[in-house]
Amino acid sequence: MLKRYHHIIGGLSRIVDACVIGAVWLGSYWLRFSLPLIEVTKGFPPFRKYAALSPLVIVLWMMVFSSMRVYQSRRMLRRTHEAHLILKAHSVAMLFFIALTYLFSEYKYSRGVMLYFGISGAFFLIVFRLTLRNGLRWVRRKGYNLRHVIAVGEGGSIETLIYRMQRFPELGLSVIGAVVHEKSQLKTVQGRPVIGTFEQIGEIVHRTGADQVLIALPRHQSGELDRILSALKDEMVDIQLVPDIHEYVTLGCEVEDFDGLPIVNLNDSPLHGWGAIAKRFTDFVFATVALVLLTPIMALIALAVRLTSEGPIFYRQERMGLDGRTFNMYKFRSMKSSAEEESGAVWAKPGDDRRTAIGAFLRASSLDELPQFWNVFCGDMSLVGPRPERPVFVSQFRKDIPHYMLRHKVKAGITGWAQVNGWRGNTSLDARIECDLYYIRNWSYLLDWKILFLTLWKGFINKNAY
Repeated sequence: MLKRYHHIIGGLSRIVDACVIGAVWLGSYWLRFSLPLIEVTKGFPPFRKYAALSPLVIVLWMMVFSSMRVYQSRRMLRRTHEAHLILKAHSVAMLFFIALTYLFSEYKYSRGVMLYFGISGAFFLIVFRLTLRNGLRWVRRKGYNLRHVIAVGEGGSIETLIYRMQRFPELGLSVIGAVVHEKSQLKTVQGRPVIGTFEQIGEIVHRTGADQVLIALPRHQSGELDRILSALKDEMVDIQLVPDIHEYVTLGCEVEDFDGLPIVNLNDSPLHGWGAIAKRFTDFVFATVALVLLTPIMALIALAVRLTSEGPIFYRQERMGLDGRTFNMYKFRSMKSSAEEESGAVWAKPGDDRRTAIGAFLRASSLDELPQFWNVFCGDMSLVGPRPERPVFVSQFRKDIPHYMLRHKVKAGITGWAQVNGWRGNTSLDARIECDLYYIRNWSYLLDWKILFLTLWKGFINKNAY
């Protein structure tokens, strides 16, 4: 249903973005040196130096936009979402561009040109993209290049489908009306008139000249699908099936073709292929460097733990990670060796008297977490991901919190989206799970780096770390 629109708007968007980036880059040179708002004091550089860089600029922006999934169909519907995504991708591309030109080029490009390019590029990318979208919407509202649709079914799925088609007129889908079961008393479905019943579907297609039939039956009517498809088997009309499974979809839903057999993937992990390889490579390199560089600090912490309390230096605790598998997570011991002999497995609380003399500082500063770089090195954990929990707590939370176990679709992490948003320690579990699922749904390699930078920016000290 969205494939035609995606091919049109996706292709046009790439062309528009490439033209805008190339034009704005050259225009920024003209604006800086032909209409200087700030006096030029270091002479006028040759135009050919900037013109020669245009192909690299365009290619770099297209690569960044593609890697951040700016052209992905599901992200091309909401204009505010699209504008925000373009702005974010443009900012990332600017950072790469500045790094490349200043680190690998002997010639230093004008900072004024860079400034004009960054600001005007963001502005014109959004303006031209929204102009393209609004132009296509205007054409479709005038009745040009529309595809006429018959909606078959009733209930939440078909109503949501019709509502969203009406919300995005640029898709060019015009709902003629709805076809319902013979026993149904409905006169309208989401504002569209009921134009017949299941047994009349073939005749309705002929009479209306419909281009497309969308079938979204409620589960109690799933047995009627054979009758509907049988009536349409000789009709020259596109048919789309919408399974009534939206209430079971949390992370996402994709359909793949397995030798001609369609398979619906529910809540599949986004981490596969080159993305998973890049993430693991980054984890391995980063953990190796961290273990080498932090060895002196960890040696001092180990000595402090040994001198201030009895018991082992490291604390090994079973945690649950990827696909529900358990592993031993390592920390510097920050509590007394007998901390859980009487209380059992409980979360730490403010002023916890089970902490050692140095334990309160280690926990508040997150220095007790440093040995987890070894878990990352070994592959049990990642730098970024949902924080791992103890199996005893998991067995409790999975009963009380919907979709809790889906957080184990990716590796556990030292830091995560929930942690950089302040949901750490004994805070709202619902909020933490919401953040974890948001991370998994929207995972990208650049999102991992964003979380790492936010972790460094906000620091490791947190009021909820006790």
